[in-house]
Amino acid sequence: MSSLDFNRARAAWWTLGGVLAAALLFVVYSFVGTFVFGLFLYYATRPIYRRLRKHIYPPSLAAAVSMFALALPALALMLYALLVVAKEIDKQAKATQFDLGAYTTLDLRLLNKVADPATLYRSGLREYLTFDTAGATLRQVAAAADTFAFVGVGLVHLFVMLAIAFYLLRDDHRISRWLAKRFADDDGVLGAYFAAVDSDLNSIFFGNILNAVLTGTIGVIAYTVLNVFSPPELGIPAAALVGLLAGVASLIPVVGMKLVYVPVAGYMGVQSLVFGGPETVWFVGAFVLVSFVVVDTIPDLVLRPYVSGRSLHVGSVMLAYTFGPLLFGWYGIFLLPILLVFVVNFARIVLPELLAGKKIQPYVVDPVYLSDDPVASERLDGDDEKYERDDAEEAVPVAESTDARPDVGPERSGGATQTGGE
Repeated sequence: MSSLDFNRARAAWWTLGGVLAAALLFVVYSFVGTFVFGLFLYYATRPIYRRLRKHIYPPSLAAAVSMFALALPALALMLYALLVVAKEIDKQAKATQFDLGAYTTLDLRLLNKVADPATLYRSGLREYLTFDTAGATLRQVAAAADTFAFVGVGLVHLFVMLAIAFYLLRDDHRISRWLAKRFADDDGVLGAYFAAVDSDLNSIFFGNILNAVLTGTIGVIAYTVLNVFSPPELGIPAAALVGLLAGVASLIPVVGMKLVYVPVAGYMGVQSLVFGGPETVWFVGAFVLVSFVVVDTIPDLVLRPYVSGRSLHVGSVMLAYTFGPLLFGWYGIFLLPILLVFVVNFARIVLPELLAGKKIQPYVVDPVYLSDDPVASERLDGDDEKYERDDAEEAVPVAESTDARPDVGPERSGGATQTGGE
C-alpha cells in the first residue's frame, strides 16, 4: 500500500470519527441538563456507594441501594407531608356544616331520561352540538394530552438521570481504566489533571447534599422561632416539616424552595383573610420575608459556596452558583461549577508550564495522605484483584492492560498526583 493510499485511509477514518464525535456532542448538548444532573447524582451517591460496596454484593445491588438511600429521607418527608395534608383535609371536612345527605335522593325517571341520548337530543341538546363546541372540546383534549406528554417527558428525563448515575457508580473503575490505557501520557499529566478535577467535583456535588441538610436545619429553626410570634388565629402549619421540605427542595435548582414556601404562604394568606382578619396579614408577610431571605437566599449565596468546593476560592464558587442559572437555565447551577473546576485545574496544573515552555512533570504525593476514602486507599495500595473479580462475575470482560501506569480517573477520589506548577 502506498503512502498516499495509507493517508487517505487514515483521513477517511478520522473523518468518520469526527462525524461520530459531532453526533455525540449534539446529543449531549440537546440533553445537557439531564446529563449534568445525572453527574450530580453520581457524585452525591458515590461516598455512600463506596462504603456499602464493602458489605453489599454484587456492585449493581450496592449502586441501587446507594441511590435509594439518598432518596429515602426525601421520600419519607414527602410521605409524612401527605399524611399531614390528609389529616388537615379530614379535620376541615369534619368541621364543615355542609350535609350531603339531603342530596342523595334521586328521581329514577329523571335519571333514565338524562341517560338516554335520544331523549337528550330531542330535548334541545342538538343546539349545543356545534362545530364551535366540538372545536373547544378538542382543544381541551389537546391541552390535556400536552400535559400528559410533558409529565411523560419529565419521567423519561428522570429515568435517564438515574441510569447515568447508576452505571457511573457501577462501572467508574472500568471507565477510568479505559481512559488511562487509551489517552494517558507517559508523564502522568492527564492523570494528575483528571484526579484533581474528580476531587473538586466530588467536593462540590457532595457539598450540595450537605447544603441541603444545613438549609433544612436553618428552615426548621427559623420557622419554629417565627411561629412563637404568630397570632392566635394563624400560624405556620407543621413548621418543622415545612423547614425540612425546604431543605430537600433546595436540591432543585433556582425554584426548589419556592415550591415549598410559596404554596404555604398562599394557604396562610387565605387563612388570614377568612379566619384571622386583615390585622393578621403581617404574619404572612413576615413568613414570606424570612423564607426568601433567611431560608432561601442566604444559604444559597453564602453557605453553599463554603460547603462546596472547599479547595476552590469561595468567591469564584459563589459567582458560579449565581451566574450559572442566569446563563444556562436551571441546570446552570451544576454546569457552571463543573466548568469552573476544569478551568481552575487547567490553570493550576497545565497552564504555568505551557506559558514557560517547560516540560509538564507533576510530582507524586503519597495518596494515603490525600484520600479520605478508605476504598480508594485500598485500591491505591494495590488491591485491584477484588475489582477485577467483580468485573468478571458481572459477565463483562475486562481487557488486560499492558500499561504499567496505575489507574486514574473518577474512582480515585482525592487524587494520587499533584503538580508542581503552582
